[in-house]
Amino acid sequence: MPAERTTSEAPVALLAIAAHRDDVELTCGGTLIKAAKAGHRTAIIDLTQGEMGTRGSAELRQQEAERAAEIIGCSARETLGLPDAGIENTPATRERLVRAIRRFRPRVVIAPPLQGRHPDHWVAAQLIRDACFLAGLTKLAPDIPKHRPHKILHAIAYRQDFDRPSFVVDISAEFEQKMAAVRCYSSQFDGEIQAGEVYPNGEPLYDIVTHHAATYGALIRTRYGEPFFTTEMMRVDDVVSLEVATF
Repeated sequence: MPAERTTSEAPVALLAIAAHRDDVELTCGGTLIKAAKAGHRTAIIDLTQGEMGTRGSAELRQQEAERAAEIIGCSARETLGLPDAGIENTPATRERLVRAIRRFRPRVVIAPPLQGRHPDHWVAAQLIRDACFLAGLTKLAPDIPKHRPHKILHAIAYRQDFDRPSFVVDISAEFEQKMAAVRCYSSQFDGEIQAGEVYPNGEPLYDIVTHHAATYGALIRTRYGEPFFTTEMMRVDDVVSLEVATF
């Protein structure tokens, strides 16, 4: 079994944190690829090993996650080891995540949606928000220097019935690479028509993922896109430079 990618001393610009191995690939893989291509260091934290998954095993999913991480181009990928189908937002789990966030020192964190079908997803979203705040408190886990991320983004690729995206990232150039990362999880997705927050419509799961990306891409007049939600208002300094035509 391949060893997990581990962190280096340098901080990362973008850290994606999700409940299960494959969540990141499905929801924001293209955005991570785009960031890496732009020269930003990126990393992934999977909160669980995915040991409760109906298909495959935790060991197999680790191998798949390693292959996907190489395709995405992230500098590190770690598993926090929380129980799958049993993530809790407690002082103990918050401190474990605080320590990981401080090691990576990200500027931006991508989290799951605040609402969802799988309890692990929405519990993880609040756990991540709480840990990002607590990571800035000096007296919590004082053996590691404090660090509070600048911004939290919520990846909402399959939750448009809850939140209108705050913005959509154009991943047209990165889409095939994203799908290559998604397809690494053959134990989870081959022959399937749904997974996690991806609701079935009768088509193969890979086709549904493509349709969702095309839908969000169309909203910003591109071929493929990944949507994100922020709890704070987005700022614009120059309205003349705004993209996406009205007509």
